[in-house]
Amino acid sequence: MKHNKIRIAILGSTGSIGQQALEIIQKHNKLFEVVLLSGHSNWQLLDEQAKTFNAKHAVLTGFENNNARKQIGDPAKTRTYIDPYILNELVNLPEIDIVLNSLVGFAGFFPTYHALKAHKKVALANKESLVVGGAIISELLTESKGSLIPIDSEHSAMLQSLIGEKKEDIEEIIITASGGPFRSLSLEQMHDVSVEQALQHPNWSMGSKITIDSATMMNKGLEIIEAHWLFDLPIEKITPVVHPESIVHSMVTYCDGSTKAQLGPPDMKVPILYALSYPRRLPLNSSRMDWSQINKLHFEPVDYSRFPCIELAIDSVKMHKGGPAILNAANEIAVTHFLEGKIKYIDIAKVIERCLNQIQFNSILSYDSLVELDQQTRDYARTICQHGTY
Repeated sequence: MKHNKIRIAILGSTGSIGQQALEIIQKHNKLFEVVLLSGHSNWQLLDEQAKTFNAKHAVLTGFENNNARKQIGDPAKTRTYIDPYILNELVNLPEIDIVLNSLVGFAGFFPTYHALKAHKKVALANKESLVVGGAIISELLTESKGSLIPIDSEHSAMLQSLIGEKKEDIEEIIITASGGPFRSLSLEQMHDVSVEQALQHPNWSMGSKITIDSATMMNKGLEIIEAHWLFDLPIEKITPVVHPESIVHSMVTYCDGSTKAQLGPPDMKVPILYALSYPRRLPLNSSRMDWSQINKLHFEPVDYSRFPCIELAIDSVKMHKGGPAILNAANEIAVTHFLEGKIKYIDIAKVIERCLNQIQFNSILSYDSLVELDQQTRDYARTICQHGTY
């Protein structure tokens, strides 16, 4: 039976990406239909979303006693699940065409894996799916009829710049970074950075974890690893540069010396809509560039001495197949401890580096071995954060 609308599951609908995706879907409600929504613990917003979009399924993944009996949405229309693992099953539902995955952290890998295994189109905003399990996801894509379309503004820009080109003609991908709130700070000044300062991003409005990743530039390191798997390119062909205006989202240089770039104001709705409608383009009432008012665009190299996280990310790929998984788990634990005021900003990179140096991975890379490695790293990272032995 052919359906008139594209049926969507939004994982992480209460977050920034999820909320913007729902705004887009509301504008294009003749084309898209919401089937499933999930949130971690914000049941009030999830309830409101489920009622507005008549979602058939609503999932709360955060375990809290006061949520145990929550009904999300209209009970006559929406079935509620209080379960962190049920998404791995629900993404298989035949009434879902696209899974938009905007979950935060390694937890997002599993729904991506299961959705692709079920031959779904995955609109991916969860970096860790490819950072941690890139080799597994890449292999799965060769067997699956599913597809993976990036939502990150940088990877969407790469995709748009690569259309119509041959992979063997790529000389270099240049991934841009705003530089975050501490682009101009010295290493000495970074010793006293507060949580409040780190959460003030100059260009983008994002969740707390990714905002801290932007401040340390770990987000750029994760994006380099993601691009490495997404476009099947050697890590050495992906170069980060600091671009404070966040107008050029990424560039691709080809073997003849020409460079293609995708430009636009910092607005996540553009890559979200492109991922949902790909390969089509749909109209979007977003801000436009006023080229008569732009006098300069700035680019500068990354200072790895002040932003060691990005170099740690690149090095993790060269270590062994488990390197990026260790990097990611250690970063998540370190960022959590920083947000809780238990370690300093400059200690985040120290925790990650110690984990990369101390934890070994000699297993065959698999779904199960990644889970085990992730847990081992988290336990070790918590221990060194608590004892200050980094």
